[in-house]
Amino acid sequence: MENKVSFKEASIVLLGMLIVMGLGVIRFGLSPQVPVLLVLVLVTFWAKFRHFAWADVDGGIKEGIQTGIIPIFIFILVGALISTWIAAGIIPSMMVLGFHMISVKWFVPSVFVVCALVGTSIGSAFTIISTIGIAFFGMGLTMGVNPALVAGAIISGAIFGDKSSPLSDSTNLASAVVGVDLFKHIKNLMWSTIPAFLGSLILYAILGLQATTTANLDKINQTVAILEAHFSVNAWAVIPIALMFFCAWRKVPAIPTLFINIVVSVLMVFIEQPKMQISKIATIIESGFVAKTGNASVDALLTRGGIESMMGTVSLIILILSLGGLLMKFGLIQAVMAPLAKRLNSDGKLVTATIFTGIGVNIFIGEQYLSVILPGKAFKKAYQDSGLANEALSRVLEDGGTVINYLIPWGVAGAFAANALGVPVLHFLPFVFFSLLSPVFSIISGFTGIGLKHLKNTNDVEETQSLPDSEGGLD
Repeated sequence: MENKVSFKEASIVLLGMLIVMGLGVIRFGLSPQVPVLLVLVLVTFWAKFRHFAWADVDGGIKEGIQTGIIPIFIFILVGALISTWIAAGIIPSMMVLGFHMISVKWFVPSVFVVCALVGTSIGSAFTIISTIGIAFFGMGLTMGVNPALVAGAIISGAIFGDKSSPLSDSTNLASAVVGVDLFKHIKNLMWSTIPAFLGSLILYAILGLQATTTANLDKINQTVAILEAHFSVNAWAVIPIALMFFCAWRKVPAIPTLFINIVVSVLMVFIEQPKMQISKIATIIESGFVAKTGNASVDALLTRGGIESMMGTVSLIILILSLGGLLMKFGLIQAVMAPLAKRLNSDGKLVTATIFTGIGVNIFIGEQYLSVILPGKAFKKAYQDSGLANEALSRVLEDGGTVINYLIPWGVAGAFAANALGVPVLHFLPFVFFSLLSPVFSIISGFTGIGLKHLKNTNDVEETQSLPDSEGGLD
């Protein structure tokens, strides 16, 4: 492939993509699949106009999808996990326990803090969102709290936990991309992470107090009674949750952890309902759990999960990864990033450029791992030339890359969260305060120098670990 793409041409193509996807999702309210598919078609025709070979088009699509095979498989397993957790009474039990333990007045900030703490222990934002996140979401709906606000608190807490955990794939990736010790990376993250956490907590406390002043206690009691009457609400529900912590402690990968949890949940269903037919369990795993309590709101809340429920998300991920593969294959992203990295003459400008590059990769490719890898490779030398330590770059990569993917309607993480909680990305986006504040505090650090680590001397340059061009896995 000999064709070279100029900065100007790449910028025009990427801007056109952004306009098409933005108009489709925001202006016309379309599901992301259709605008992304249209952009994929347009980029393919542009490639042929520029005389790229069909083999390059095929290769780009294959390479793009290959990075997402593991996440796609994990999403399928998560769909099965959600339905079996409801059938086994695990999510209903968490809801009942939550109603008894959490103050209605402080519900929203409590959701944020609990998701953050559990997320730090487990190291997977996706797991938090699809398990205790669904339970908290159901509680919030029962209380009459704005669903978008509850979703924002759940997602913010999950992201904080994922970002702060040594068990997180994305945190390990950010430290590895620039070759810095994992625990040094996590320690340095706190300069932007703690302020973003505290700012988010204050905002959730303020909005939560306003949102729960009209909470209907009678409705809460009625919901608890319905859950206890129609589901197996008992202490045994703690077993699958404990298994998640155990697997995290033993550093068991995501796929076997999900397999174990699904099997245990199915066994719990058979123990509670010995006459349950195997065909019915299979239907629950495939098509999702269907609640039949006689209460419309409870039925709507707990009728979810199943492999089929993830197919919309899977189709979007395949499309966006295909598009990302083409953008990388044709050098469009690289053509825009390379000149930018050479024109930055201050720490503040360098940090800001890295943040917006990570955001841009999230927007155009929709894959959070590439939003860390690509800016990491592009800006590493610029950081070293400016006398900044590798920890400075690894922190900025997380603040502008990892956390932003949840705010992109066609992003892998954003699509997953929207599907799991049933709230569109554009609805919960204004309430994911942690993701919104993290890049802000990172930029402030860049211009003020607070928490921005420099090399002790010009020879203090750390080795960069060797990585493949792209990664795929569970966040």
